[in-house]
Amino acid sequence: MRLKRLTTLALFAVIALTIFVAESFIPVPVPLPGIKLGLSNIVTLFLLLHYKPADAFYVLLVRIVLSSLFTGGALYLLYSICGGLCCFVAMCLIHRFLQGKYIFITSIFGALFHNIGQLLAACVITGTLGVFSYLPFLIVSGTVTGLFTGLCAHYAQKYLKKYVPKM
Repeated sequence: MRLKRLTTLALFAVIALTIFVAESFIPVPVPLPGIKLGLSNIVTLFLLLHYKPADAFYVLLVRIVLSSLFTGGALYLLYSICGGLCCFVAMCLIHRFLQGKYIFITSIFGALFHNIGQLLAACVITGTLGVFSYLPFLIVSGTVTGLFTGLCAHYAQKYLKKYVPKM
C-alpha cells in the first residue's frame, strides 16, 4: 500500500472509531438490547462511494478490532465481525446493483444484514434457533437506523466529496 493511501485509510479508521465512541454516549430511546444507530457505518458507506470496496473493508476491519479492544470482550469481537462482514457483503452487492445510487437503500440492507449476522453468531453461541424470534424487532429497527445512517452518509458525501483525496 502506498503511504498516501495508508495514511488516508488510517484517518478514515480514526474517524469511524471516533464516531463509534461518541455514539456510545447517545442514549437509545428504544428499551431493546442490541439496538443502536450504527453511525460509524457512515464512513464505510462514504468509502464505498469514493474508494474501492477493499479500502472500505480494511477500514471496517480496523474499526471492529479496535472498538472490540476498547469495549472489551471476545464475544463483542465475534458479534461485531459476524455482523460487520454480513453487512459489508450486502452493502457491496446492493451498491453494485444500484450502481452507486440510493446510498440510503444500501445502508438499510447493510443494517438488516448486520442484524442477521449477529443473530447467526448468537445462534451458534447459544445453540438455539430461538434467538431468531427477535428478528422482527431487528428488522424494524434496522430499517429505521439504516435509513437514518444512509441519509447521513448521503449528505456527508454531498458536502465533503470535494475534500476527498484521490488515491
